Amino acid sequence: MLIAIVIILIVVIIGLIIYNLRIHKKIQTFKNINQKITNLSVVQDFMTAIGETTSVDDKIKKINDILIEKYEIKYSTIVVFDGAEYVVKASNVDPRHWQSLKSLQDVDMFKDSIATATPKYVTVNNDNERLPYQKMEFGRAKSAIFFPLYIDNVYIGYWIIESGVAHDFDNVDTTVLEVIKDNIVSVLKTVTHQKTLESIVRKDLYSGLYSEEYLYGEGRKIIDQYTTSSICMFRITNLEEINKNYSRELGNEVITEVSQKVQENISDTYVFVRYMGPKFVIAFSGVDTDSVADFLNDLKNSIEEMDISLRDENGDIIEGQTTKVTLNIALSTYYKGTGLEEILKKLEEYLDNADKNESDITNI
Repeated sequence: MLIAIVIILIVVIIGLIIYNLRIHKKIQTFKNINQKITNLSVVQDFMTAIGETTSVDDKIKKINDILIEKYEIKYSTIVVFDGAEYVVKASNVDPRHWQSLKSLQDVDMFKDSIATATPKYVTVNNDNERLPYQKMEFGRAKSAIFFPLYIDNVYIGYWIIESGVAHDFDNVDTTVLEVIKDNIVSVLKTVTHQKTLESIVRKDLYSGLYSEEYLYGEGRKIIDQYTTSSICMFRITNLEEINKNYSRELGNEVITEVSQKVQENISDTYVFVRYMGPKFVIAFSGVDTDSVADFLNDLKNSIEEMDISLRDENGDIIEGQTTKVTLNIALSTYYKGTGLEEILKKLEEYLDNADKNESDITNI
């Protein structure tokens, strides 16, 4: 009888063990599914952040905020080498600590991590200790994981997460963190082209206007505040003839005075740039083409009535250095979120291939 009871208990115990193992497996499966959903949500938020009409630095800050919120990270800092120095691109740590956070590549314990492209986990064992890289801050962080960042096998910086609790990352799922790190790298890689455009924007010497690249960065931020806008490209059709038949100095004066005339007559909410050579672009933010056409016609007539002259040091007109200009204008509608560069290419092709004697306003 006793043997039968023991056998029954053994069977029950084995059954409970099997049941608990199944429950544990289901819980782990649920956790994995939940983690995948979270990761997918983060990726979607990343893509939304990339698509926003903001600067590269703003996008990286937004991404860091997403990481902090979604994964409940105490401190998160992204540091990138800009070609000259290490720069804190995003961090929720007090800025007075940024100097040490952007110098981690010089800390011995992280040098091996960078060299081997592997994460480095550091922590303290009691409250009297501090992490080796900490200088001014004593009690802010008690544990941290350092992730070197690479784009196409080229080291570009690092991401470091920190906690105010010792050993807080002992049981963390590093595979999830690796996925997050890869997503950060993907974002940095995606916005590299935009950053290049932002950094090469220059002001033209003679017109005082920003160059074409401005349209794709700060300019687009202004334009995309509206659902639709009118994009105008105009060409000074006789600028090459002025340079050739009069002088390049008079041609430069033409560019200066035409630019000034346009700026005097348009709102500050519109984007006006020197596109290339004799071509200029005005983005009428939030205005439809029908409303713009009459204004452009009046502006065109006003500019073409101008006598533009080259003057000497005394302000006197130089003989034989006076000219008039002719404009050819093309106009199109831009819809927020679509390819601005495609519209500009279409307008440019039209003006470049138009008859030299054409001097109209064409809606494309």
